Amino acid sequence: MMRRITLNPGERFESSLINRTGAFNAGALEAAASIIEEVRTRGDKALRDFTEKFDGVRVESFRVPKEAIDAAEAQVDPATVDALKHAARQIRDFHERQVQQSWIYTRADGAIVGAKVTPLDSVGIYVPGGRALYPSTVLMNALPAKVAGVKRIVCVTPPTKDGTLDAAILTACKIAGVTEIYTVGGAQAIGALAYGTESIAPVDKITGPGNAYVAAAKKIVSGDVGIDMIAGPSEVCVVADETAEPELVAIDLMAQAEHDPLAACYLVTFSNEYADAVEAAIERHMARSTRAEITRASLDGQGLIVVCPSMDAALEAVNVIAPEHLEMHVAHAMEYLGSIRNAGAIFLGAWTPEAVGDYVAGPNHTLPTGGTARYASPLSVDEFVKKSSIIQFSAAALKNDAQAIMQIARHEGLWAHAESVALRADALAAGAGADAGAGNPAAADAGAEGGDAHE
Repeated sequence: MMRRITLNPGERFESSLINRTGAFNAGALEAAASIIEEVRTRGDKALRDFTEKFDGVRVESFRVPKEAIDAAEAQVDPATVDALKHAARQIRDFHERQVQQSWIYTRADGAIVGAKVTPLDSVGIYVPGGRALYPSTVLMNALPAKVAGVKRIVCVTPPTKDGTLDAAILTACKIAGVTEIYTVGGAQAIGALAYGTESIAPVDKITGPGNAYVAAAKKIVSGDVGIDMIAGPSEVCVVADETAEPELVAIDLMAQAEHDPLAACYLVTFSNEYADAVEAAIERHMARSTRAEITRASLDGQGLIVVCPSMDAALEAVNVIAPEHLEMHVAHAMEYLGSIRNAGAIFLGAWTPEAVGDYVAGPNHTLPTGGTARYASPLSVDEFVKKSSIIQFSAAALKNDAQAIMQIARHEGLWAHAESVALRADALAAGAGADAGAGNPAAADAGAEGGDAHE
């Protein structure tokens, strides 16, 4: 049974009522730090030892050869290949709309300012193994990088028990344009991507979800390399009114719960009778579930039903929860979009289960978890580019801004900052002229002095 809270009129839902599990604990952080240090000092040997210890296989060569990648598609059900290609088209199309161009403009005083958008040179994407295999994660991480213009896209993923990689994951890598694939997972893979080994060259940024040890490892290497986010257990919040079919709401909650015993499922509704109907539907579905043990552990341990007196109270509860996935399974769902402040992805209406966003809708399924939707956004093309400011001042622009710059610099006690502007301003005052001073103020000033001597 899911834990249940009933709010009275005027009563607010508080964040203290949420029983959230963090992305990792102190033990995972300590273990990940030790693993990463081993990888930094022992390289491939450490990768082999940890892969044997944690995955139960000895891997001698981590890089997957091109022949194996090319042969993988024939090993996958053709319908699955078609589905992956269909998803890839729609994911690529969505992310192409996020691409930003470099821009530049000239102020009235001749100053030129702007931003230069440059793709990262290399990224590493982590694709989890364990309870399930996720070719969709390959598409969601690699395609935005490809659209952004990243040249080197590296995929790391744990081996299966026979030491190979899932053929569907290899196929997804080929579809998405991954350039290198390595048979290694866990914190050791994050260490290899961050610092490099004999076999794996380091990358500039690491993206993708993983278990608590992977999350801890990403936190440790952050700063030495970029990361997208530190993802905790997955979440869904379903807001359901009397128009929502309990059977559909129940299966949508279960679709999240079957990921992981720590996955969090929230039902926000308006009567205890409706909540009872959803829980009864869950029991009916559970009899057919192939992942019933995981699903029940999640719903019993992390599930929460919030019964609200009004839609306003329900929406405020949603904003406090700040869920990774939000389903608005209510009449006229689009009308409430403006009131939703905190959610990673918003699914509107009865025809939009979370599964469409997980696979084919186009928006990214790598989303902020653990309430971080209060300030974080889904993975996007922006994660795979960097922006450089462009500034070129004319003499007239410097003259306009010089006093303000010097005033602030002197207030902050930074003498050389102020003096770097003062010397240029003095050159202008000595008669260098806006045009002459645009290229080299010192040379222009010297030229003025030289003219006087010649006369």
